[in-house]
Amino acid sequence: MKAFVVDKYKKKGALRLADMPDPQVGENDVLVRIQATAINLLDSKIRDGEFKLFLPYRPPFILGHDLAGTIEKIGANVRGFKVGDEVYARPRDHRSGTFAEFIAVDQADVALKPASLTMEEAASIPLVGLTAWQALVEVGKVKPGQKVFIQAGSGGVGTIAIQLAKHLGAVVATTTSAANIELVKSLGADVVIDYKTQDFEQLLSGYDLVLNSQDAGTLAKSLKILKPGGLVVSISGPPSPAFARDLKLNLFLRFVIRMLSRGVRKQARLLRVGYAFLFMRAEGAQLAQIAKLIDAGVIRPVVDKVFPFAQTAEALAYVETGRAKGKVVITVAG
Repeated sequence: MKAFVVDKYKKKGALRLADMPDPQVGENDVLVRIQATAINLLDSKIRDGEFKLFLPYRPPFILGHDLAGTIEKIGANVRGFKVGDEVYARPRDHRSGTFAEFIAVDQADVALKPASLTMEEAASIPLVGLTAWQALVEVGKVKPGQKVFIQAGSGGVGTIAIQLAKHLGAVVATTTSAANIELVKSLGADVVIDYKTQDFEQLLSGYDLVLNSQDAGTLAKSLKILKPGGLVVSISGPPSPAFARDLKLNLFLRFVIRMLSRGVRKQARLLRVGYAFLFMRAEGAQLAQIAKLIDAGVIRPVVDKVFPFAQTAEALAYVETGRAKGKVVITVAG
């Protein structure tokens, strides 16, 4: 099969179109003919080697973490899916590789594609949808009437998180550029801050939850807008000791991660607020719940551009500019 591979860890390294072996289908796997995939900044970070200490891949490896497609084969233990089903998924870590024509995915990571979406639209959802769900529902436990601040509202995670937070009954604030103010308002944002001309720290206070996706400076400010007992859920780091325990990392890596997050955890304690790092995991059951919300009209995908498979490297470069609204999608097969 054709696939785009990383030959070695390198910042801004090139992707190579290669012939790769067809996936082997395990007893719990479904083989999916990928019809569309999407780009995430996670792809850049993995290619650059930022996560190789705790999420190592042996080059050459295939990038890609989102898919929509059709099941071509099922393993002996698969229940609930059949050949011909249209599905979408974010394959689990160490089994990613959706910049390809086929992939074998554990059945637990797969859900039926939202019926109301095209393949390209469906491919834009899994990673950002699961990130928003796990941050707001699972970790944040957002309740009606709470105040939630979602950074970078016009980005891939932000566009979904705003809609989900509104569905959960929250009052939602977000940051974006002036050009995207109407977009985030259309998604449900109640308070919109132009990050180029306004400082959210001066405008927001008493918030219950922050979904942090920006740098360390923004994280420090985010802690200060929370009310006592509030929580920052960060998807951009630093990783926490709880994350290291969950991954069963060795003692040295646990120590390194503890030191990386020591400052922010100390600041959170002083402010009497919480800090949690979220590294989203694959979860087909949650994707099934998200699909129901999509088909009910609660959540809609936001797709900036669609590239052909041959231009996967160009699509990744475009996402790295930071200018995309919502997601950038790749059509793999018609």
